[in-house]
Amino acid sequence: MDDRQIVELFFARSEEALRETDAKYGRLCFRIAQNILSRDADAEECVNDAYLCLWNAIPPQKPEDLAAYVSKIVRNVSLKRLRFNSAMKRNIQAEVSLSELESILPDSMAESEVDDRQLGKLISAFLWRESESSRNVFISKYFFFDSVREIAERYSYSESKVKSMLFHTRRRLQNYLLKEGYEL
Repeated sequence: MDDRQIVELFFARSEEALRETDAKYGRLCFRIAQNILSRDADAEECVNDAYLCLWNAIPPQKPEDLAAYVSKIVRNVSLKRLRFNSAMKRNIQAEVSLSELESILPDSMAESEVDDRQLGKLISAFLWRESESSRNVFISKYFFFDSVREIAERYSYSESKVKSMLFHTRRRLQNYLLKEGYEL
């Protein structure tokens, strides 16, 4: 079943929409949640919570790219759970990924005028200017929280090449954001 048909099922309020979404994107959703949380039980719960969010969001939302839409919801739900679980054992991989970006992104607490949506648009525009390989590696690391080893295996790169690509992409992103007027 294609994404358009699944979205139509959501608009018809058919529970089949959730079954089809799970059949098509369940593994992807679980992988995102698992990469962030490291615990299968938490990951499964976050995927289920994300499906509930999806059910509540469609309608009125009508996503053109269902995979991206559901991935973003799972990621946000999982990050919220990670913060909630912060008093317990943490996922070092997700925290390291976020801390790598921390030094190049503006601090929204310090700069109240920083508009997160505008920042997101700038990062997206920056990534589209990057080569496809740099963009894929960056998104794998900082959106899906894949490990360097997983990225290297997926794209047939050495781990040192992946680390180098990430370092240089972060540096270019930092320069781009500075050029666009963001104080870091």
